[in-house]
Amino acid sequence: MATEQFSAVEVIRAKRDGQVLGNEMIDWTIDAYTRGAIAEEQMSALNMAIYFQGMNRSEISRWTNAMINSGERMDFSTLADPSGKHLATTDKHSTGGVGDKITLPLAPLVASFGVAVPQLSGRGLGHTGGTLDKLEAIPGWKAELSNEALFDQLSTVGAVICAAGTGLAPADKKLYALRDVTATVEAIPLIASSIMSKKIAEGTGTLVLDVKVGSGAFMKDEAMSRELAETMVNLGTDAGVNTVALLTNMETPLGLTAGNAIEVEESVEVLAGGGPQDVIELTVALATEMLAGAGIKDVDVAGALKNGQAMDVWRKMIAAQGGDPDAKLPVAKESHTVVAPAEGVLLKLDAMDIGLAAWTLGAGRARKEDSVQAGAGVRMHVKPGALVRRGEPIATLLTDTPEKMERAIELVQRAIMVGSADDRPDTRLILDRIAAK
Repeated sequence: MATEQFSAVEVIRAKRDGQVLGNEMIDWTIDAYTRGAIAEEQMSALNMAIYFQGMNRSEISRWTNAMINSGERMDFSTLADPSGKHLATTDKHSTGGVGDKITLPLAPLVASFGVAVPQLSGRGLGHTGGTLDKLEAIPGWKAELSNEALFDQLSTVGAVICAAGTGLAPADKKLYALRDVTATVEAIPLIASSIMSKKIAEGTGTLVLDVKVGSGAFMKDEAMSRELAETMVNLGTDAGVNTVALLTNMETPLGLTAGNAIEVEESVEVLAGGGPQDVIELTVALATEMLAGAGIKDVDVAGALKNGQAMDVWRKMIAAQGGDPDAKLPVAKESHTVVAPAEGVLLKLDAMDIGLAAWTLGAGRARKEDSVQAGAGVRMHVKPGALVRRGEPIATLLTDTPEKMERAIELVQRAIMVGSADDRPDTRLILDRIAAK
């Protein structure tokens, strides 16, 4: 048996005592854990030490790089359209929220300007929805693509939304599962390196981060969300990826739908030039950042969304992955409408409670192996700031399993707060823009 360069106990002790881990120690730790030379209980102890002691910028950068090096990297440097013209690549990552269907209109919108969008996405867990779950509501659409098919679709269509391959940052898969069961999910160095190891390994030239803050977000606290955004922007920059972040509000769900098929329906409305104002605003803001990072500035992004330019790419993108863009989407068998309890201003429609209601109705999963209902979810009729009358519809709940309705109704009723116009909520969507320092 080969002699190990370090011991796990040595690394744990160093971080426990607040020391800065050296490059070689970090490289060894990730490699040894990936190949099973560090036991789960030892990595758990190290995760907890990192949670309490933190990591500096160079440590997080090296940790992220070691995770990238545990697997393959994608390389889009030779990507070209059918005429042979080189295609720049840009990507977006959201930290997850309720009603966050932005990837669906965003990828085709950016691609309509001649920039390739390799959007490797995931499935939902808990109250946050997954992009792949939404798209799988479209009859025939397939999430899994080979690297060859991914490159071909980027070259011809310009946009791909698909499942990430298992070869990207395999160390992260092991670490993520461990963090989940050891109460170290919230450690910013571990969150940032988890997200960025996969995004950097994907090989995109530009990355825009949508970091949510508020009730329905992973991070409820603005200061912590800001720290996470700054850490991830620094990681991307240090790795040579043009990275910027928008800090966005997740106190209330995005748009008027939280579910799978109903979010696809809303995304198509946006691509057709309509849809809710907040979805349009965030889609245009993120597209503008993605295009600017790829060198395309002073273009009418909002106009391209309104005039159907992006819809053409959407239809081709869905069809290329086996989906029928004209197919009828699944509709839930059962529905129930929750109404306003009083007259006044809708002060709150809590994102977490709406997300939990959608999950309860069958739109989400408790474990990775669970299936989801395509038609389940919550369709909202008003947004915070609106005047409502007692008995006016606030939200319609949708499910194929009526026994789940009672609990979901309780959650939606809890989400609603009606009050005085003097207490109108702050409905700003984009709170800040964070660039590299």
